[in-house]
Amino acid sequence: MDVDSFEKDHESLAESAIRATTSGELAYCKFLSANDTGDTGAHQAGIYIAKNALGILFETAGVIGENKDKLVKIKWQNDIETDSRFIYYGQGTRNEYRITRFGRGFPFLRTEHTGDLFVLIKQDNQDYQGFVLSTEEDINTFLEYFGMGPAETGRIIESGPVSVEAQLDRAIQEFINSLTVDFPETREMAWAAQKIEDSVFNHQDDALFKPDKKLLAWIETEYSLFRKLEQERYGEVIAKGFPTVEQFVILANSILNKRKSRAGKSLEHHLIRIFDFNALKYSAQPKTEGNRQPDFLFPSEEAYHTPTYPVDRLVFLAAKTTCKDRWRQIINEAERFRGSDRPKHLFTLQQGISSQQMDEMEKEGVVLVVPQPYIITYPASKREQIWTLKKFVDFVKEKTNL
Repeated sequence: MDVDSFEKDHESLAESAIRATTSGELAYCKFLSANDTGDTGAHQAGIYIAKNALGILFETAGVIGENKDKLVKIKWQNDIETDSRFIYYGQGTRNEYRITRFGRGFPFLRTEHTGDLFVLIKQDNQDYQGFVLSTEEDINTFLEYFGMGPAETGRIIESGPVSVEAQLDRAIQEFINSLTVDFPETREMAWAAQKIEDSVFNHQDDALFKPDKKLLAWIETEYSLFRKLEQERYGEVIAKGFPTVEQFVILANSILNKRKSRAGKSLEHHLIRIFDFNALKYSAQPKTEGNRQPDFLFPSEEAYHTPTYPVDRLVFLAAKTTCKDRWRQIINEAERFRGSDRPKHLFTLQQGISSQQMDEMEKEGVVLVVPQPYIITYPASKREQIWTLKKFVDFVKEKTNL
């Protein structure tokens, strides 16, 4: 067996998906929604593909009033092969693209796969590869490799420089030109993205009146900024090639470490700005029992440790970009919140979680908080119990700003 074959046999599922993505013509990823997996209880109609990614299915857009389709072969997880169908539904009230025909017994569109990361890679017009990444380790490995966060899914994967509107691009370039370091720390990167987005679109008040929309806009801008900075710093070096494998590995690890660092702290920095704009009182990374550190306590760490401070005026918030498995980490944080009448809130950018997992969260007293546009990706029967960021902010104002 040659070295390349050995590596393929021993790489993780995420690594296989990365390899296929970088070698394919085009790639797309999204989190499987409840509608995709049938977790809504309705008839499952296949995997929905966003219109901004129609190029991975068809060469031209569908025409309203007509259906069109295309038969392809998809190899899943380097194992299962299906004769599937790309279809544009343009008749009646529908105007959408989907992948259908997975064959009897296809294992990846069951309800437990809600919230998994789906990756589709085009090899040529008739042959595709598909991956469904279920563990948070695989999901994060894949997203970090491409410098993406959960908010940047649902689109064609950019393997080159990110193209943005001219005005935004100019503002990003001006910031990069002003830097005196290769890469600023994650706090400065988030702050710069907020300032750039605010100045270009002039909707600062959205942080107060539409915090869900504002948070996603900042995250989107930071992603564009980060990719542009990567291209500025490393594009020419990569294009020239490397004299040794060791030098390539050193640079690749440096880039991946920067991506992981940004992904780990970005969400927290943007939430802090939302909270500050809304004049909320809070402590970030406070210490509770056993030296544990939840992400946020409202109104303060001091109030939490004051026995006479009413527990029903304390609010707990964890922030995790993905939470399919990691949500359980918060169960043992902050003893004063034990009990079903003292919920813990968890903000996430995860798009879709199965009904079973949400039942487990509810049993443990965990209330999910997600950006308002993402609620539709969750099982219909569970959507009413999910909070938006705006609802959470208003709740904190009511509880703590007395």
